[in-house]
Amino acid sequence: MDDPVAIRSTLAGPWGPVHVAATARGVVAVEWQMTEAAFDETLARRLGGRVGPAKPGRSFGGRAFDRRERHLAGGVKAIEAFLAGRHTRPDVAFDLADRPAWDRRVLGAVAEIPWGHTASYAEVARRIGAPGAARAVGGALGRNPISFLIPCHRVIAADGTLGGWGGDRWGDLGHRLETKRNLLLREGVTVAMREG
Repeated sequence: MDDPVAIRSTLAGPWGPVHVAATARGVVAVEWQMTEAAFDETLARRLGGRVGPAKPGRSFGGRAFDRRERHLAGGVKAIEAFLAGRHTRPDVAFDLADRPAWDRRVLGAVAEIPWGHTASYAEVARRIGAPGAARAVGGALGRNPISFLIPCHRVIAADGTLGGWGGDRWGDLGHRLETKRNLLLREGVTVAMREG
């Protein structure tokens, strides 16, 4: 059987399993609230190749044998720290090669927002030299394939409320915003929900 283009691991999260995948270039996907099979299928379609599990005992707890395993181990470690409420800056490479240039620019800027801080959609647009493109920033964040590690939950509305979150990938808007609020609370940030 062909070597997988990406390898994956699954860890427990407060809202269910968190799936992490890496290629030889870096962490390529972090998703939750989906089955392992759906994660593999979606990622295989996105990358044009098979996704397989990490080999047991090789990536975690010993030395990693290839770049995919090293990137996967780093991604898992960073997510475990995030979920445990430890605000270390993840030293993780990302593989966004299949994303449009605009999404890469936006996600790169969002990856720089530190733990416990927020930025508005408009502020992110200004940071990447595209003032007035706040809506387009929101669209790129709705397509973020690397949850938690590229912290799109830290991007809020200009009026200081939560704004949106998660595109339309899972749950209704109310559920997604409540989850965004909870992620920010983990970081000591209180943000109001928009009234009405």
